[in-house]
Amino acid sequence: MAEPNSALKKQRARKILAALKKLFPRARIVLTYKDPWELLVAVVLSTQCTDKKVNEVTEKLFKKYRRLADYARARTKEFEHDIRPTGFYRAKTKNILAAAKVVKEKFKGRIPRTMDEILTIPGVGRKSANVILGNAYGVVEGIAVDTHVRRLSRQLGLTHHTDPEKIERDLMQLIPKKDWFSATYLLIDFGRSYCPARPHDHAVHPLAEFFTSPLPVSRYRYP
Repeated sequence: MAEPNSALKKQRARKILAALKKLFPRARIVLTYKDPWELLVAVVLSTQCTDKKVNEVTEKLFKKYRRLADYARARTKEFEHDIRPTGFYRAKTKNILAAAKVVKEKFKGRIPRTMDEILTIPGVGRKSANVILGNAYGVVEGIAVDTHVRRLSRQLGLTHHTDPEKIERDLMQLIPKKDWFSATYLLIDFGRSYCPARPHDHAVHPLAEFFTSPLPVSRYRYP
């Protein structure tokens, strides 16, 4: 189990980060975009979808819809067809087209730079907000907790919570603020490269010493 002492947990977190930085010195977002609005669209599309598939879809989408105004007047059925390969296309269409109108009318065509404001945009939760603010503006107000971060932060003994916002609060207490932005992408890259969300032997990968589960691989079940 994770150490009960806060100082020890912080030390553990910093050792994990140091190891991750050696493994992935250039960890970063892999979604492709050219401006904050396109980043927002890509992030919304990435829900329950791989970044690779999102990039395949947005390669065509961003050529068809070049300006915010194009999204604001897009036809629902046509847009659903355009993004269908990303899954949950009806909900994503509803959120993206509604977001376009909010950004156009409420924020004068610009993605806001504060957490409070960006959370008023349809389809943008705290995880997405952290990704957009950090990558678009260098504004870091928290740690984006995606499925990789949620799973690995528990397995590495950094939190016992399952709720993303509670996990984020735990990580923010353990990780220095200067590392909040990079921590997300370091954990994502580790999950993709070494520790996927399927049963496997934790003893064979680079962070084996930090894993907390005593269960053998054959019995392990991911949360």
